[in-house]
Amino acid sequence: MRRAVTVGMVVLAACDAGGSSPVASTTPDDPSTAAVITAPPPVTTTQPSSTSIPRVIGYEVYEVPAGSRPHDVAPAGDGTIWYTAQGTGRLGRLTPASGEVEEIPLGAGSTPHGVVVGPDGAAWITDGGLDAIIRVDEISSAVDLFPIGIRGARLNTAAFDGDGVLWFTGQSGVYGRFDPRTEAVDVFEAPGGAGPYGITATPDGDVFYASLAESHIARIDTGTGEAERIDPPTPGQGARRVWSDSSGMVWVAEWNAGQVGRFDPVAGTWDEWKLPGESPQAYAVYVDETDKVWLSDFGGDHALVRFDPVSETFERFPLPVPGGAVRQLLGIPGEVWGALSAADALVVLRYER
Repeated sequence: MRRAVTVGMVVLAACDAGGSSPVASTTPDDPSTAAVITAPPPVTTTQPSSTSIPRVIGYEVYEVPAGSRPHDVAPAGDGTIWYTAQGTGRLGRLTPASGEVEEIPLGAGSTPHGVVVGPDGAAWITDGGLDAIIRVDEISSAVDLFPIGIRGARLNTAAFDGDGVLWFTGQSGVYGRFDPRTEAVDVFEAPGGAGPYGITATPDGDVFYASLAESHIARIDTGTGEAERIDPPTPGQGARRVWSDSSGMVWVAEWNAGQVGRFDPVAGTWDEWKLPGESPQAYAVYVDETDKVWLSDFGGDHALVRFDPVSETFERFPLPVPGGAVRQLLGIPGEVWGALSAADALVVLRYER
């Protein structure tokens, strides 16, 4: 079922390794058994105007098959939305215009976590259950499996650098790269051990990841594969996910501290701001086409939060499903997408461009 809701808005001033060998590709179960459900047409919503940044229109919720436990989302070039169905070991695809959902089996033992769209238009998945990178073709839905060569990596998230190489994190204490052209995989031990979580590439192709357990970010030398640890000012802040803006600034969701941090790689300097609310917990972070920063907040009733770096103000939009647990954000111009992992649904917050 698909439904739309009006959102409330709150505006607040801010407070101040070793490598592995290339592996072969295999194809798991036939994806033709995908489950399909259809939802009714949408309902239009409105949202009070903001004069400082684009006006938020409202949320829309799209239900997915029960038990899917959707984790990460990735808008595709054709307007559909990929999502990882962590609970059922499938990759889902939502068509927002119709509400139709297709789910593609990824193989026995699959627990997919992250999904991104690659330069080739395919969906690329980090699968913690299979310890593999998975490619799903956007046209044929064919599934190709690329094991990373070690077990128990707890694969998390991936990002493509400027050369088309896929970099990924593993919470057990590793990060790595996969070159789609050669199918070569390299896995490296992370400085500080367990914790690598979110990962991002800057417009210049530099790659940074966040270590949740070790409360730092790291810059990867994409040539050598070595990672340099970079500590935010707040000790134990719980850097969870990272995202680059258009100028290469690295934004960090600081889970333990309930903050958003900004690291300037050129100057080597930091800024941090506390999210609104009594006990905020910043989980996901995403920077939109206007360089506004979006975060998911697990504090209170759960919300999406938009931060304007120019005015240093926050806007808080409570989720339409209390406790919806949005663990990752991605978007396209005018839309921010996430998965309500606790409610078997996807959610989009639309705003005027």
